Amino acid sequence: MFDLIIIGASAAGSSAAVYAARRNLNLMVIAKDLGGEVSLSGVVNNWPGQIETDGFKLSQDFINHVKSYNVPIESGAEVTKIITEKNYHLVYLKDSSGQEKNYQTKTVIIASGIHPRLLGLPGEEELRGKGVTYCTVCDGPLYRNKITATIGAGNAALESALMMSGIAKKVYLITKYPNDAEDLGGFPKGETILVEKVKSLPNIEIIYNAESKEIIADKVVAGLKYLDKTANQLKEIAVQGIMVHVGMVPNSKFVELQKDKLGQIEIDQKCHTSIPGIFAAGDVTNIPYKQIVIAAGQGVTAALSAIEYLNKWKE
Repeated sequence: MFDLIIIGASAAGSSAAVYAARRNLNLMVIAKDLGGEVSLSGVVNNWPGQIETDGFKLSQDFINHVKSYNVPIESGAEVTKIITEKNYHLVYLKDSSGQEKNYQTKTVIIASGIHPRLLGLPGEEELRGKGVTYCTVCDGPLYRNKITATIGAGNAALESALMMSGIAKKVYLITKYPNDAEDLGGFPKGETILVEKVKSLPNIEIIYNAESKEIIADKVVAGLKYLDKTANQLKEIAVQGIMVHVGMVPNSKFVELQKDKLGQIEIDQKCHTSIPGIFAAGDVTNIPYKQIVIAAGQGVTAALSAIEYLNKWKE
């Protein structure tokens, strides 16, 4: 039986693994994708201690740090469920070859992260990192003095447009809602103060009642086609960057515990979940900000809480 199994190997999972290994716990890490969403980020300028790196290199640094403690990592494996029996847990998974396995453990840290909700347009995934991004904070500065489009109608899209207004030459903000009172001026899920700020900026052009149809590209993003639902016409804009903010999906379906309406795992200040012995950290939880450095700190908190729990664990 393991002392701890960590699900996920990005910022939160790797930080938890380092702290757990330093306490000499018998642990393992299970990860579908080493590095998670971090590895798909572009230039990273907000990781303390490194003025500039990139997501792939940073994620490799995470993994190499974990491996330096000889922590076993089962990569390419997808956890399918967790069953709690008495005071231990059974973690079920399918490995990279599709073989089903299960492990016993006294504690679990879920650090499985999130994935962006896609637009579902042809070629979208292939253009990720080539003009399409799902993290304006991460990649926005790459589009200085260029023309960009942000797609979405919630706070994340509004904040993206506000950030890009100070970086890009021109920003299109594309919402699927019309500009009417019923839809709160095109942004029914947005905060009024953000909507007002966006509408006051001269280099932001809002395109209302629009449905994205096609990303125009020649190896990299060159434009966007959308359906103007008011005029029922297909239109096109030239852009070099597209920021997609139509929601994030937590990777939490495999576990049954208390979650919010978005599927985020609910935790307290010490990363406890609704099931004793199961902790959660990082973007899969209901923490308000999804940032690499915050996820890393959450991973440390979860590891220390698991250690505290193990100190009181009895057969």
